[in-house]
Amino acid sequence: MTAELRPTSPVPGDLGWNLAMVLRGYQRQLETAVEGLPGGVRCYQVLSTVIHRDLPSQQAIGAHLAIDRTVLTYLLDGMVDAKLVERIPDPTDRRARKIRATAEGASVLTRYEARVAAVEAGILSGIPSDAGHQLAALLGTLATSVHRADPTASPCEAVESLTP
Repeated sequence: MTAELRPTSPVPGDLGWNLAMVLRGYQRQLETAVEGLPGGVRCYQVLSTVIHRDLPSQQAIGAHLAIDRTVLTYLLDGMVDAKLVERIPDPTDRRARKIRATAEGASVLTRYEARVAAVEAGILSGIPSDAGHQLAALLGTLATSVHRADPTASPCEAVESLTP
């Protein structure tokens, strides 16, 4: 259906199709943008979370990103080996570890954030820039609301169910 033949008001189901199309395009471009990181997109998400969110523990990072704890452990092992992060003992709980970015990890994130920003700008280039900023903010609010309603939901499962 061409743009000219699309209905002027949303049809039930359009939201899902629209989100899926944007997500597919974004995911493909994002995977290319984060090439070279151990663990790809997930590594980028973890490194960004460690630096920008300063969560108290490995467990909190896993909960925030909806990453299974065993998967996160392996991912962090690769990130430690690459000297992007380090595990430090939590002074209040000797069983817990806080994940802290290294200087190299902060430098790497800065470089990759520029790549990711270019992907996001490209994806949003189909609409006016003020609408793009508004859309990004609204999606953030919506994602937070959905995550609060179902904190165990994994974005990875959603993506897997959309791909053939």
